[in-house]
Amino acid sequence: MNNLNNNNHHSKISVIGIGKLGLPFALILEKNGYDVVGCDILDTYVSQLNNKQFISKELGVYDLLNNAKQFTASTNLSKTINHSDVIFIFLATPSLSNGRYDHSQIDNIVLQLKAFGKQKSEKNIIISCTVMPGYCDSIKYKLNKLGFKLSYNPEFIAQGSIVNDLQNPDMVLIGEADKYAGEIITQIYDKITLNRPKFQMMSPKESEITKIALNCFLTTKIAFANMVGDIAIKSGCDENKILSAIGSDNRIGEKYLKYGFGFGGPCLPRDNRAMAAFSSDVNIDAVISKASDKANRIHLENHVEEFIKKNVEKKEVIIEDPCYKPKTNIIEESQQLAFAVKIAQKGYKVRIKGDEDLVNEIRKKYHDLFRYEIK
Repeated sequence: MNNLNNNNHHSKISVIGIGKLGLPFALILEKNGYDVVGCDILDTYVSQLNNKQFISKELGVYDLLNNAKQFTASTNLSKTINHSDVIFIFLATPSLSNGRYDHSQIDNIVLQLKAFGKQKSEKNIIISCTVMPGYCDSIKYKLNKLGFKLSYNPEFIAQGSIVNDLQNPDMVLIGEADKYAGEIITQIYDKITLNRPKFQMMSPKESEITKIALNCFLTTKIAFANMVGDIAIKSGCDENKILSAIGSDNRIGEKYLKYGFGFGGPCLPRDNRAMAAFSSDVNIDAVISKASDKANRIHLENHVEEFIKKNVEKKEVIIEDPCYKPKTNIIEESQQLAFAVKIAQKGYKVRIKGDEDLVNEIRKKYHDLFRYEIK
């Protein structure tokens, strides 16, 4: 493999979208010797980044920003594109009511690129946010005409450990535009990862399916563990002993096979629904993904029912940090918070304890349903 990083063009990288995931990625690139320009639409946010005044709750981001010498934030898309011939895109693709992803932010970038006209030299665009299978194919011809090759390279990270996850991935998934584009992306990850991940090279559409299918397997495993746990509890048995025994079979494994709250957060539930939506396009009924969603809802009801059985007297219940997972402030589809809501609606006095941002976020949504305590 040629050492592409000897080419000055590849020592510079552009990142469009420097939010929760794009910013850590851009800063890790910078830490490893790349000259990085990151693009965002918010002037105040860009100023905070350039003045190193932005405080992130994400572990490790503040230190990376503080130590960065070759990272610049900009609101100028043209400057960002001209900076490098390797451009990563980390834009939001929120879920629509039908379960599909909203690609409008990426579509908007493609429109702006069209206005810039054909590039003087070939550039590589790498989409790193979650999209519906087939999306890259749907826009690649427009981009090819403008001098851009399009690859897909989604990340597998968890909020709260993004910096660590980006540097220590089990796998790097690359839906390569062609072998040369795949080689460029591979060499970047060779440089920024601390471990030796497996590189899985395939077409963009294959990698789009892989991204959501992998998360769907996790939701299935979590839903299965909680179903077995509920069965064990109703039978008067120890759910943890049972699940530990099942997980000790190396065909199954212990990861994600623990009893507790159901799956939630900004990725797993929506990937599950997107898989069901995409499957219908190819006349497949994604019964397992649909069942995982249903099992997740049933588990919450079982959890509430079991709690009420053990706590007949409606005393005050204290729930700390009801985010979807520890060390985050994210309440999106949080099963812990859904549990708090349900028992409060059953007449229990629920006190929510958490840091100021979390408490304010919950208060804004649920008003006086709870009592609140900032810790």
